[in-house]
Amino acid sequence: MAEFVMPGLPKYGAVELKEVHRKNMTIALLIASGIWAAMVGTYYGSQLLTTEKPPDRIIKIVKYSELGPPPSLANTDVAPAVTMAAQAAKPSIGIPVPVPDAEVSPDQTFQSQTELSQMASPVSQEGIGQGSVIEQDIDVDEPPPAFVPFEKEPVCIKKIEPTYPEIAQKAGLEGTVYAKLWITKEGKVRDVQIMKSDSEIFNQAVIDAAKLWLFTPAMMKNGPVAVWLAVPFNFKLK
Repeated sequence: MAEFVMPGLPKYGAVELKEVHRKNMTIALLIASGIWAAMVGTYYGSQLLTTEKPPDRIIKIVKYSELGPPPSLANTDVAPAVTMAAQAAKPSIGIPVPVPDAEVSPDQTFQSQTELSQMASPVSQEGIGQGSVIEQDIDVDEPPPAFVPFEKEPVCIKKIEPTYPEIAQKAGLEGTVYAKLWITKEGKVRDVQIMKSDSEIFNQAVIDAAKLWLFTPAMMKNGPVAVWLAVPFNFKLK
């Protein structure tokens, strides 16, 4: 079949389309490259234009003698300038003068620590409040820690058996109470704490009896020490 070509028009086919496509792609790449280069140049140009130049630092050296006193915190007025001397006056060297010893009477004596500890503290006559008067010294002893090392343990020298509660006897109750005794440096029981009890009905009887016990104090190399001692109390019907 013969190809029909209109007169006056150039020949147009696949070869021509490929050529036009290649030409258009080249033009598009050039335009895109130009736009990208313009955007990058605009960005870096704006960065250079907007970057502020750091201010120049001026350092002024002033002599210490030219400085005045610091301003007062209480007064807002400016303190007058004070001119300092270029050279300070040399300090004068004093000559030590011997002083005679204080005269003490040879008959004067000083109390020992034992005598001072036995003296009673002064008693206030007016009292702390209206109508209140301190009649005796205030005991400021603190309980010892749970564990206190000692070389010789306390030994009981006076033991008072707790009274068997009448209610427990009638009810036929028996049991054991484990109490913790605070033994002072003098061997006295200052406080009693119940550690474990088979029945609370025996607790008060144990506390009342244990406070009357006496011990030889626990000893350490430096002397007597206050300790806690755990003691069991058995309640059994005969």
